[in-house]
Amino acid sequence: MALSPTFHTILTTSLSAPSPKLPPSISSPQRFPFLIKPLHLNAFNLSTSSSAPDQKWRVNVSFFPAFLNKGKDAKVLKQDLLDCIAPLDRGADATPEDQQRVDQLASKLEAVNPTKQPLKSDLLNGKWELIYTTSKSILQTQRPKFLRSSTNYQAINVDTLRAQNMESWPFFNQVTADLTPLNARKVAVKFDYFKIGGLIPIKAPGRARGELEITYLDEELRISRGDLGNLFILKMIDPSYRVPV
Repeated sequence: MALSPTFHTILTTSLSAPSPKLPPSISSPQRFPFLIKPLHLNAFNLSTSSSAPDQKWRVNVSFFPAFLNKGKDAKVLKQDLLDCIAPLDRGADATPEDQQRVDQLASKLEAVNPTKQPLKSDLLNGKWELIYTTSKSILQTQRPKFLRSSTNYQAINVDTLRAQNMESWPFFNQVTADLTPLNARKVAVKFDYFKIGGLIPIKAPGRARGELEITYLDEELRISRGDLGNLFILKMIDPSYRVPV
């Protein structure tokens, strides 16, 4: 929900729009057949007894490439996603086809999310820069480009369950919020104070709330989805930053 034409935050939500269902995870445990023939003891033939270690070695060799390929695939998927969103001006220039392509790549990356419980991870702490979103209120596409926020940031403190959204030039507005965990990766968000120009505090109305789910998290990239159906992709820029008390 857009609270006013001036305040546009990464956690903007709307109670009127239905929540999208996230795509189911495509990952599943791999099964490896261990087909080893029974040994026939033969005092004069040692070839049969030596086959079992050979087969065991072959099984182990087949396992490790699959394990390594999983990490490689995640790295490739992440680079594909970054390449796809690079020319889209954080999503402001994205066509419906672009949005669909980005969502598909994000879904594939979410399926190999290495951090299953992001709200318990220190990787979430710090200051993130928004590099793509489908939220029109954040992108401020109804304004001329010179009146749009050039950069948006979000900071999260896992230990205090606090969040802070910041706009850069030309308005430098901020908003802070309390986070209430709903599960290991989803939070309810309640905004408490806006700051005009980052200086003048204004208490947020009670309706300024929503939900946010963190669907992918590593040391440099985060993907989140809001209850309005918007997609948010952010990159880490300062892991030492903490939300001011």
